Amino acid sequence: MDDQTRRDETAGLPRGRASGRCGGRGASGRRRRCRDRVVVGLVTLVSIFTYSGCLSQGIDHTGGRALRVSDVAARGDAARRASVRLVIQGLDADTAADLYLGMDSETELRRAQGSYERAIQVDPTNPYAYLALARHHLDGGDASQAANLIDQSAALFEAEGLRSSEVNVHLIGLRGWSFESRGRSGEGELYLRRAATLAPNVWGDGSLSAEELR
Repeated sequence: MDDQTRRDETAGLPRGRASGRCGGRGASGRRRRCRDRVVVGLVTLVSIFTYSGCLSQGIDHTGGRALRVSDVAARGDAARRASVRLVIQGLDADTAADLYLGMDSETELRRAQGSYERAIQVDPTNPYAYLALARHHLDGGDASQAANLIDQSAALFEAEGLRSSEVNVHLIGLRGWSFESRGRSGEGELYLRRAATLAPNVWGDGSLSAEELR
């Protein structure tokens, strides 16, 4: 569900500070305000349940598995294989960056981003490259850039028929991480809880490391 759909769902909801009472002048005013707030509450609950349903589409509820890029390294044509190798190199550099401090860490982070960007140059349709670069940007605090990359990755996985349950759990988790990083904590929590339920060993801490994706 994209941001436009989410905005469309909430376009009719009242904004501004809510009062703790069902106010209004006179009994009829209070009854009308109370009724309106009950309706809004019901609409919000329906939206949440519908939104949650969107998260479960295409998911294997019993597998608990999540994609590792190394598992697909031998698949595809020569360009795809070369691109995936670069993605793995980037993930290795990101993992190394977590072990270092100062300039050494910055060097590895730059190396990682360079590897992902070269992977996209070699194969612009490689969804794994966009997924790994999105994770890299989220880890570095650039949630806006990551959100666009998540969308690109999801579209490419869909176009190639590769949007499996193992892939989808990462898309859900990364979206949740992106939402939380941009201050949309309610949506972020919804997505992250879903990802943690589907792959607790990977998403149970609310984030995805380079090593876990590798």
